[in-house]
Amino acid sequence: MTKRAAIILAGGKGKRFQTTQEEWQDKALVELDGKPLLVHAIENVQDVVEEIVVVVNENESRVSKYHDVLQEYGVEKASIVTDLKIKNLSGPLIAVLTGLKFADAEYCITVPCDMPLLSPKVAEYFFSELDGSFVAVSMWPNGRLETLLMVLNRKTAVEIADTLIQLGRCRPDDIIRGSSKTLFASPLSEIKVLDPELCSFVNINSQEDLSRLQPRQGQGLDPENLRLNLGYLAIAEIRRLNEASLKRDSSDFLEASKIFSDSAARFEREDLFFWAAVSREYEAKSLLSLIEQFSKPELIKDIDGALLKAARNYGSETKIYEENRCYFLAERAKADKSWCEMRAEKLAVK
Repeated sequence: MTKRAAIILAGGKGKRFQTTQEEWQDKALVELDGKPLLVHAIENVQDVVEEIVVVVNENESRVSKYHDVLQEYGVEKASIVTDLKIKNLSGPLIAVLTGLKFADAEYCITVPCDMPLLSPKVAEYFFSELDGSFVAVSMWPNGRLETLLMVLNRKTAVEIADTLIQLGRCRPDDIIRGSSKTLFASPLSEIKVLDPELCSFVNINSQEDLSRLQPRQGQGLDPENLRLNLGYLAIAEIRRLNEASLKRDSSDFLEASKIFSDSAARFEREDLFFWAAVSREYEAKSLLSLIEQFSKPELIKDIDGALLKAARNYGSETKIYEENRCYFLAERAKADKSWCEMRAEKLAVK
């Protein structure tokens, strides 16, 4: 098994990069300083990892072009794979999971192809600082995250991402929320010593960005790294959620709700609030499907209770992130809390 791999995310549509006057441009193949962004992304990590996986969407023409480009620039280390087929779902988390499943490494760094100036020293820093955490990700002092540039413990990340996608949750920040051990690395601390201009965080979203090459500007007071350890994450329990989701997909809503409820209770005992909240939310959704299938209005009280428990757990998760200035994740948790409360209110009216 190789120790380190890089997962280059190159399957996006690049909507913000397009102009109305031109044909669609593949952002990964747009040149900066005479090289495609894709080649920059690969060259920046090739001396830091033993394995490189380029993940693209299912487009044979695109795959063929990438092969030709890599051959033209003498890139021999990279493999090109296409996104896993997930019914009715899309998004970068699917690309991350695809790369994690294809790679044969203990640790993986995910790199969007539109971040072409990542310093190899910064990539090395993320790997070296993981140190027992499941995820290492950059967090600016204002709490914003670089959610697609992160180092992952592959074995744990596969389980988390696979379960999230099975549940229909495709936001990349959920893989961070689902990790109980996370390093939030400040770009303004040791990283700034390695990359004084913070060029590693330049993101090419629009054509204007190619000339500006400006990293995200973070505002705030605390430049220090933060290491969160929220407790023991039982992989077997994560797999049970996957099992429950499959039961739900096969219309075995009662059994699904029981598994979700049982898992929620276990996560609540461990104060793993994200997973407890997700379990309660999907317990409620399973019971709602049961009502729709068999017309059982007496279950509304149980659904309301599960949603309110989910909201409380999301609220506890919000508090942890607010106390630690992880404001972006706090916003996400708060939005999930609000959805559960709003849904419970609608049921109460019925």
